[in-house]
Amino acid sequence: MGVLNVTPDSFSDGGAYPTPQSAVAAALAMATAGAQIIDVGGESTRPGSGSPGVATELSRVIPVITELRRVSSVLISVDTSEPDVMRAAVAAGADMLNDVRALTRPGALAAAAEAGVPVSLMHMQGTPETMQQRPHYRDVVGEVLAFLRERVAGCVAAGIPPDSLILDPGFGFGKNLEHNLALLRHLDVFVAEGLPVLAGLSRKGLISQLAGDPQVPASGRLGGSLALALQARASGARIVRVHDVLPTVQAFRIMDAIENNS
Repeated sequence: MGVLNVTPDSFSDGGAYPTPQSAVAAALAMATAGAQIIDVGGESTRPGSGSPGVATELSRVIPVITELRRVSSVLISVDTSEPDVMRAAVAAGADMLNDVRALTRPGALAAAAEAGVPVSLMHMQGTPETMQQRPHYRDVVGEVLAFLRERVAGCVAAGIPPDSLILDPGFGFGKNLEHNLALLRHLDVFVAEGLPVLAGLSRKGLISQLAGDPQVPASGRLGGSLALALQARASGARIVRVHDVLPTVQAFRIMDAIENNS
């Protein structure tokens, strides 16, 4: 899954695609490099960020989705928590919903059920504005798993087929370094639920922490991103959400070649 943030303030690529044309060109390049899904987002959810409002989000993502669907058959995901954006994005050609708030906003469950497309449910403690202030868990793996199970049950009750659901533990969303590492070490617990697992670790701040240099910018975290992507895939993640598509695809192909000739 290639990340395409059409926002001015996302933590890694904010402002990189100021026009729909530049965003679509970037999406096509990611698809050529091997991305099977393009995740289009119009709301930054970096720590400390606020909501741009529905009208702004619509103005950012719908032209990109419309044009990308016109010129390409690549799968399109829309990264949103807003029911109105979900409906408009699917009408414009999006194939999947990716919600960092796991369909908890009023009307989101109904909108997702109406859309009839796969949905990724992510765990987040708090909100983007507050999530990294003091994240706390007694048992991060158990609590995240319990939340996702509850959201799956709610989705099924709302009429969303269970085989349309994807689980995302929410790396970096209301988690400190130890929380993130615990979730990664025990990703098999989520895989054992029998639903596809999505892992979004690309360019996250934990890479700088693990590297021992908190000043490393997001653009300088490629090595750590690749290591985390490989680990997530080896642990059973079916979807890996990344900014650097070509290097990640190369790493996956090399690992496949090694494993297939063992």
